[in-house]
Amino acid sequence: MLRYFRCAMLVCPLFVLLAQFSLLDAAEKPNILFIAIDDQNDWIGCLDGHPLIQTPHIDALAKRGTVFLNAHCQSPLCNPSRTSLMTGKRPDTTGVYGLAPWIRNVESLKDIVTLPQYLKKYGYRSYTTGKIYHGGYGRRKKDREFDVIGTPASVGVRPKKPLVNTPSGHPLVDWGVFPHKDEDKGDWKVASWAVDQLDKGIDGPFFLSVGFFLPHVPCYATQKWFDLYPENDSVLPPFLKNDRADTPRFSWYMHWKLPEPRLKFLIENNQWQNLVRSYLASTSFVDSQVGRVLDALERSGHTDDTLVILWSDHGWHLGEKEITGKNSLWDRSTRVPLIFAGPGVTPNQRCVRPAELLDIYPTLIDVLNLPEKKDLEGHSLKPQLVDANACREWPAITTHNHDNHGLRTERWRYIRYADGSQELYDMQNDANEWHNLADKPGSAAIIAKLKKYLPAKSAKPAPGSAHRILTVDEMGNVIWEGKPIGKNDPIPEID
Repeated sequence: MLRYFRCAMLVCPLFVLLAQFSLLDAAEKPNILFIAIDDQNDWIGCLDGHPLIQTPHIDALAKRGTVFLNAHCQSPLCNPSRTSLMTGKRPDTTGVYGLAPWIRNVESLKDIVTLPQYLKKYGYRSYTTGKIYHGGYGRRKKDREFDVIGTPASVGVRPKKPLVNTPSGHPLVDWGVFPHKDEDKGDWKVASWAVDQLDKGIDGPFFLSVGFFLPHVPCYATQKWFDLYPENDSVLPPFLKNDRADTPRFSWYMHWKLPEPRLKFLIENNQWQNLVRSYLASTSFVDSQVGRVLDALERSGHTDDTLVILWSDHGWHLGEKEITGKNSLWDRSTRVPLIFAGPGVTPNQRCVRPAELLDIYPTLIDVLNLPEKKDLEGHSLKPQLVDANACREWPAITTHNHDNHGLRTERWRYIRYADGSQELYDMQNDANEWHNLADKPGSAAIIAKLKKYLPAKSAKPAPGSAHRILTVDEMGNVIWEGKPIGKNDPIPEID
C-alpha cells in the first residue's frame, strides 16, 4: 500500500502543532526573497542529482531550511509552469499549455489575483528582476504585477557566431565556452540589481523576486566554471540504449519537433559531453549568483526576518530518454529544486513527500497567517516545513498539453497520455525510469489507485495558445503546432 494513501488516515502529533505555533510567532510579516532558476533540473548537490555537481550556495541554503527532494513542476514548459505557480491554478484549469498566451490576454484569467498581487493586498511591496513570468510577461506597468521592476532577464554577452551547428539552427540552442567575463552575463546583472536593492535598504515587508536565466540554453559559461568538471564521460547521466522501446509512441508526440536536439545528434557530432559540461558549468555559475544575493541579504540584516524560497520552473533532459530539453512527463523534466528557509521553517530538513510548485502560493498564505484564498488548487506545505515527516495525502501532478498527465508519489511515477496509453515506473527500484511496468502483471491495481488523483476534466487550450501546442481531435487525430501527425510518420531526427 502506498504511503501517501495512508497519510490521510494519520493524525499529526500534538508536539508538531505546538512547534508550528512557536516557530511562526518568531516574525511578524517576514520579508520574502523569491529566487527562480530557469530550466534547472535536479542536478543540485542537496538533491543528490549529479555526483559531480558543485552548488555550495544553494546547498548551504538547504541546510538553513527544508529542501523538498520530491518536488515537481505543474508543466514541463516555462509559461504554463510559471502561470500555474503564480496563479495557484493547474494548467488543466487555465488552459495555458504553450509559450503563449499571457494570462491577462485570456478573458477568463485577466482579473485573476496572482501571488504578488495578493501579497500587496496585505502590505507587501513587490520588487522583481530577471525572469519570473515567461519572457517579458508581467513586466509592463499596466500588468500591475509588481511595484518596482528591475533588470530584465537576458543571455548577456554572446559569441559572434554559434559555437554549435544544431539541426534547428535556433539562436538560443547553443552551448560551450568562449572568452568573456562573468560580469557581462545577464544573470550577473540580475543578481547585481537585487544586491543593490538590499545594500541600499529596501522597504519592508518586501517581496523580492529574482529570476535567473541560466542554465537555460544558450549554456555559455566562462572557462573557470568549465574547469570544475572533467572533460570525459564521467559527467554523462546514466543512460540505457533503446530506452524508449517500451514507451508508447505518443510519448514522442509530447516533443515532436523542437529546437532542442535529440541525443542522436549529440552522439553523431561528439557534442554530448560538451553539452553536459556546459549545463553543469552554467548551473554552478547560477549558484554563485544565488550566493551573491544571499550574501547581500546577510549584509542587510534581514536574514532572520526573511523567508527565502528557491525554485525552478521545470527540469531538463541531457540525453535521458534520447532527448535534450524539457516537454516530457518523466522525472528529469518534472523534478525541480524547491527550498524554503527562514522564519517558520525547521532547518536542516530533507522532505521526501511529494510537493508541487503549485503549493508555494497556499504555503505562503499559511505561513504568513494571511486570510485563506479558497480558489487555490495547491496545498500548503507548512506541516512539512515544521516536520519533514508530516503526513501528506496528495501526489504531485504534472500536465503537458491537453489531457496528458504525469503523477508522482514517493514510490511511483504514473503517466497517462491523451490517447489512453500509459507508463508506470517503480521509482524506488528504478530511479532512471528504464522499465515501464504499465502492462506487467500486478500493475493494474496500482494504476487504478493512482488514476483517482488525475484531473477529472482537462481544459482545452486557451484562446491565443501557441508554441509547442499538442492536441487530439474528436477523430483521434494528433495535431502538433497546427499540423497533423500521421500514425506512421517518422519521428523527426530519429527515424
